[in-house]
Amino acid sequence: MQKIREECGIFGIFSLESKDVVSPVYYGLHALQHRGQEGCGIVVAEDGVLKGYKDVGLVNEVFTQPILARLGQGNMAIGHVRYGKSDSNDRANCQPMVVNHIKGRMAIALNGCLTNSYELRQKLELEGAIFHTSSDTELLSYMITKERLVVGTIEEAVKNAVAKLKGAFTLLVMSPKKMIAVRDGNGIRPLCYGKVKNGDYVIASETCALDVVGAKFVRDIIP
Repeated sequence: MQKIREECGIFGIFSLESKDVVSPVYYGLHALQHRGQEGCGIVVAEDGVLKGYKDVGLVNEVFTQPILARLGQGNMAIGHVRYGKSDSNDRANCQPMVVNHIKGRMAIALNGCLTNSYELRQKLELEGAIFHTSSDTELLSYMITKERLVVGTIEEAVKNAVAKLKGAFTLLVMSPKKMIAVRDGNGIRPLCYGKVKNGDYVIASETCALDVVGAKFVRDIIP
């Protein structure tokens, strides 16, 4: 019998002040390591600037102390551990994925499987999009960016893009000033959030990642 896997884990932290947000994400990803061992990454936002690092391997292998120090401080950060297919285990397919576009930068971390990804990718390619990875995250980044060009906020862009997706998924989207957590309409993939005593908000695929950073569980993200 084939073992059912949740596929990947995501973790995010949002603070009202600049501080070391990298360490909580690092330990949160450690707690979620069982969800994916093929690759991992962290992106930090500081004064509107996104800095990140990702690579294949386990969390403690990829994030050495010099790399963690290089990421610096910020008021929010997202991280991802990846469970990938054997034919797609390369650095380019690791997450979070950072996108540069005319409306600003954006980082995306996705957990799940899109059942209509082929049709969506084909439509975008016919419109001129060029894909560099086999990741559904890159597909989603194109969709959100396309929506962002015609709506007023990143929230609207994410909402419109997600409405076109089919499948089971959760995701974190981080702009220079905002963090958005999404769970698919059927609520198949797990995603919850908690709060630390100092007021920081934490979002994670499982409550074990909240516990490890001292966050109290508030509730599951509503599908």
